[in-house]
Amino acid sequence: MCGRFAQYSSRDDYFEALGAGPEELIRDPEPIGRYNVAPGTKVMLLSERDGGLAFEPVYWGYGPEWWDKAPLINARSETAASGRMFKPLWEHGRAVVPADGWFEWQKSGAGKQPYFIYHRERQPLFFAAIGKAPFDREHGREGFVIITAASNQGMVDIHDRRPLVLTANAVREWLSHDTSPAHAADIARDSALPESTFTWHPVATKVGNIHNQGAELIRATDAG
Repeated sequence: MCGRFAQYSSRDDYFEALGAGPEELIRDPEPIGRYNVAPGTKVMLLSERDGGLAFEPVYWGYGPEWWDKAPLINARSETAASGRMFKPLWEHGRAVVPADGWFEWQKSGAGKQPYFIYHRERQPLFFAAIGKAPFDREHGREGFVIITAASNQGMVDIHDRRPLVLTANAVREWLSHDTSPAHAADIARDSALPESTFTWHPVATKVGNIHNQGAELIRATDAG
């Protein structure tokens, strides 16, 4: 699953990684600086609007009026396109969360050891997401969820689910309103980065407290 992640780079960093054109590069080199993004907060989200890229804060979580539980934060890639809860979002509310890595917790004795997972070359990541569009409107708890996929090749030792991370080249097509839901499913299947793209290291347990937000949260520490 994905319950915490880091979004600390700047708008410029994320847009340049996507190969955005000059007309879309409204310069903002200021780092976002969030090292411990938690559900229930507003997160900078990429979506398509009028053929261009929109980048704005949107609530992380999805709980429509009829849902009497805590808002959901993830949706499984295997069922999101067809399930009652998420099918409308898959069809009309595809988005992307730019990120720098995410956290997972591995059982360690009587407790859990957190790990920070990130691109081997420290490249920006683009998590596939779906939500209540249009994203420039306030929808209360009907925000967005991050799409997850099954883990393998060693990452499963930490957690059996992970964010579905799209290649930079696939982001615009995923976001496009011209992309059919069926083709979006193809993109999710064929244009996700494999586990071999990532590396990880243990970090301090204080990442478990959402009030902790500094860069030290992603620094390697001794496990155990």
